[in-house]
Amino acid sequence: MTAAHSTPRTSDHDWWRAAVVYQVYVRSFADSDGDGVGDLGGIRQRLPYLRDLGVDALWLTPFYTSPQIDGGYDVADYRDVDPLFGSLTDFDAMITDAHALGLRIIVDLVPNHTSSAHSWFTAALAAGPGSPERQRYLFADGRGVNGELPPNDWESIFGGPAWTRLPDGQWYLHLFDPAQPDLNWRHPQVRAEFEDVLRFWLDRGVDGFRIDVAHGMIKAEGLPDVGFSSMTTGRRQSELLGKGRLPYFDQDEVHDIYRAWRPILDSYPGGRMAVAEAWAETPQRLARYIGPDELHQAFSFDFLDATWSADSFRKVIDTALAESTIVGAPTTWVLSNHDRQRHVTRYGDGEVGLRRARAAALLMLALPGSTYLYQGEELGLPEVLDLPDALRQDPAFLRTGESRDGCRVPIPWSGELAPYGFGPAGSALSWLPAPATWRALSVAAQTGTPGSTLELYRAALRIRHEHPALATAAGPVTWQEAGPGLLAFSRSADDTVLTCVVNLSGTPARIDGYGHPVVASADLTAQDAGHVLPVDAAAWFERR
Repeated sequence: MTAAHSTPRTSDHDWWRAAVVYQVYVRSFADSDGDGVGDLGGIRQRLPYLRDLGVDALWLTPFYTSPQIDGGYDVADYRDVDPLFGSLTDFDAMITDAHALGLRIIVDLVPNHTSSAHSWFTAALAAGPGSPERQRYLFADGRGVNGELPPNDWESIFGGPAWTRLPDGQWYLHLFDPAQPDLNWRHPQVRAEFEDVLRFWLDRGVDGFRIDVAHGMIKAEGLPDVGFSSMTTGRRQSELLGKGRLPYFDQDEVHDIYRAWRPILDSYPGGRMAVAEAWAETPQRLARYIGPDELHQAFSFDFLDATWSADSFRKVIDTALAESTIVGAPTTWVLSNHDRQRHVTRYGDGEVGLRRARAAALLMLALPGSTYLYQGEELGLPEVLDLPDALRQDPAFLRTGESRDGCRVPIPWSGELAPYGFGPAGSALSWLPAPATWRALSVAAQTGTPGSTLELYRAALRIRHEHPALATAAGPVTWQEAGPGLLAFSRSADDTVLTCVVNLSGTPARIDGYGHPVVASADLTAQDAGHVLPVDAAAWFERR
């Protein structure tokens, strides 16, 4: 039975065009039952915090039934909640409360692969070579005299070969972990299954989907070799991700899938949407995922990858805005997520990294389009670099030595001792340990503290929603003349101009002529009729 749901505070059909979306890494957000793992009940309890922060929607990482080999991105049942996170009843209660608070819910969909524990895959293993059950995945005979070599030279994104051999001699494809077998998206049952999964969650009231590996479902006919292996070149195939040279990514047929999904989304009221995690060789190919007959958005990862320089940010912003004009859809800006090192650390770590992260937040929030925040960035959390190897759970770690666990440490809420209020009162459990330095970064420690990163985000998000020049996805960006190492652009509406200035020059900069400051990432110094903007700082100025 479908639960009853209240209407979110933003009723515009195109709400997603200017939305601020907060990514919740479910197992690390809030733990309601004291087992050390975040859950849906914990999210429900913390919804008022997210409302007060000023976000419009939450993107939830997978909470479906799963062996949790890859943090839930190995799905065994797409229509149920893993007991680790609660139940469908908990989900319905959470989404009802979210809607009542004006928050929309976007859920993660993982269509490229299932878990090896999925009923389809266990049936395929039992049925054997040549069976109809195996046609729903990508099984193949090996090469070599006795089929002892993989069918081709494809490599897993997590390191090592992308094929695993079974005792019956056949191999199956897994672009990620062996516990994540790739589906055969040319099979009609696969397509029908996921169309039904979409409807299942839409019927429960979800407002959108984030599509995991949206560029990967279709593999080139014949499964051709890439043409080289890291065994001989010393360069992993995954380093070419997004460069269009891989026969298992960004194939033209993938767009047929999204053209079938769009009418389903459009058939539900309230602006249901989908955003693609997609990589492509060129901006033009990425733009193909977006449009009135396919998906609504695709992440702009180039912004996340920009170096700390005015030239780098200017180039990335100009390119992204030009792409959005071509497709008639807003750009989606992002600085961090659950797969990438937190940007405080990317920008230099320590005080330097935090200064730059705060400035980058104001830069991002002033740009037209939608913004995706990663949980904890509003607290200025750095990457945890010194986790004991024995505690790391990223499946890529054992094969590559690279781990994403450092950005997934549970966020601090309150208190002097870890895990800082992550669980119920008295609970000391946390699936990953938080460092002692995080006591000063907790929500409680920063709430109401002038100059804290949390209060900076709250102020900036409030202005973004209320200011006529920012509260829309549209409106041109007008670049202003600025000195070397400075970025300055304006947006205007209703005879009001808001200008964002970022100082990446390495020396304090005199800022004049843009009006009065409304928010800044660091204290400004008044000087004559202008202000001095510190190094690695940003400010918004208003002129009427």
